[in-house]
Amino acid sequence: MVAGELVQEHTRAETTGAPDDIGNITAGKVPELRNGTVVPNETPDQYTVLESRDEAAYQLMGPNTRALEQEIPPDEREAMLPKGGGGGGGGGGGEEENAEEKKCLETRLYWRRFAVLAIFSLYSLVNSFQWIQYSIITNIFSNYYSVSSAQVDWLSIVYMVAYIPLIFPATWILDKKGLKLTALMGAGLNCVGAWVKCASVSRDLFGVTMFAQIICSVAQVFILGLPSRIASVWFGPKEVSTACATAVLGNQLGTAIGFLLPPVLVPNTPEDFELMGHNIKVMFYGTAIISSVLFILTVIIIKDRPTLPPSYAQAVLPDSPPEDYSYWQSIANLFQNKAFLLLLISYGIMTGSFYSVSTLLNQMIMACYKQQELNAGRIGLTLVVAGMVGSIICGLWLDYTKTYKMTTLMVYILSFLGMVIFTFTLDLKNIYLVFFTAGVLGFFMTGYLPLGFEFGVEITYPESEGTSSGLLNAFAQIFGIIFTLIQGQLTTVYNPLAGNLFLCAWIFLGILLTALIKSELKRNNINISVEGKQPVPTECPQEGSTKETTMGAKLENSVSFSHETSV
Repeated sequence: MVAGELVQEHTRAETTGAPDDIGNITAGKVPELRNGTVVPNETPDQYTVLESRDEAAYQLMGPNTRALEQEIPPDEREAMLPKGGGGGGGGGGGEEENAEEKKCLETRLYWRRFAVLAIFSLYSLVNSFQWIQYSIITNIFSNYYSVSSAQVDWLSIVYMVAYIPLIFPATWILDKKGLKLTALMGAGLNCVGAWVKCASVSRDLFGVTMFAQIICSVAQVFILGLPSRIASVWFGPKEVSTACATAVLGNQLGTAIGFLLPPVLVPNTPEDFELMGHNIKVMFYGTAIISSVLFILTVIIIKDRPTLPPSYAQAVLPDSPPEDYSYWQSIANLFQNKAFLLLLISYGIMTGSFYSVSTLLNQMIMACYKQQELNAGRIGLTLVVAGMVGSIICGLWLDYTKTYKMTTLMVYILSFLGMVIFTFTLDLKNIYLVFFTAGVLGFFMTGYLPLGFEFGVEITYPESEGTSSGLLNAFAQIFGIIFTLIQGQLTTVYNPLAGNLFLCAWIFLGILLTALIKSELKRNNINISVEGKQPVPTECPQEGSTKETTMGAKLENSVSFSHETSV
């Protein structure tokens, strides 16, 4: 049985006026169906009426029912749902069997989810650290390897270039082989790349360090799309957004440490290249040892999914993909979703701007403030740490309010204002003011990252979380490459003001695109409808698509349900 049959069964029950029989099996009895009419076996008790959500019967039970409603535990772990098929109307073969059989869907939260989240966040941290460790001391690596600043920039840009072609095989592996293999590939390649860097500490081995960075960039492909997947598969509906924000937090923390540690570990000693090489070696070997420990922990801790699903939205998805499941059809479904297409572009603009600012921060600071390598790293740290705080606050806010579009739009607007302020205060010869404006910019710009992931999952459910997140990241890398190259050229030829104004114009366009997104919270509607609450109002049905209603929530027809989010 696929989850689409659940949707069809419930739709027929609602449209024909048949009572919802979800609660009628609480006493182990199934109502008899005679010519499409329900004949109850006995008078239902108050709990049966409550669980059936039959409004007329509910009102007849009077105030006692209201009291009982409050006595039902809020964290109920079971939901009795129709298995599919018959109902009150037509259906294919096996109609009589499906009309009377029910399936008990249990949900449970495991303590292991915190260990899975922690291990993923830590090796994501190391990968992000390796991305930015060159850029923040561009002048030092340029001098050590005797290469140009543009060549050093490519040690960061390669992360973005590698992601674009590899995201499709990476999400296919996640879709077909599961979370654990994907996590092992991310942690393993990250470890290999770190050890190859240890062999590149020689002034004539820039090619080796570039090769090592390419390996790390491939590892990133198996990392960036996992936060929403881990959050959905391991965490309950009241904590899923916070979990996603925490998973993204690891990547942001790695960037923060990447801004802070390299200037401290590798000070600028242009008169002593032997000492410079020794310092670089210390940084590389420390990263490699930590990566190895995290790879071992990944092997031990991370699993594909818990034994029981954490939410009803996960429970109603099939255990395995149907025979006609097509990964490429799932991709096509996402590109036919107009709301998701708008989110792809707006997310790409915002995240690409963050990548560009992070990569070129050292050059911008050094152009305005001479001999300030340490402060450039500290400003980058301020930018990312403020963003980490913003990410957690946004995640908690989403879990509490479920106001995805409003929150995303407001954060986008505030990011634009932060970018404008940063742009016009950068060259005022006040380094402490730059610390403040960078913190404001980071709070909103970096805090936006988990919002895009979670918003994407909501408007594309039941399609794969890994696939939607992967596409969002792919567009972020595309825009990141374009923005970094153009802003870098504008900064070099003109000044940092020209490059930052270029980003401001694009972020303003992103605000307009975000405002056009019509929000349809499909995953959230599944969870709250099973719990007996009213669903969040939905909008933005796809043109030309047939919509079905499941437990009060609209879902677009897909060819199949992704194995990636199955339980």
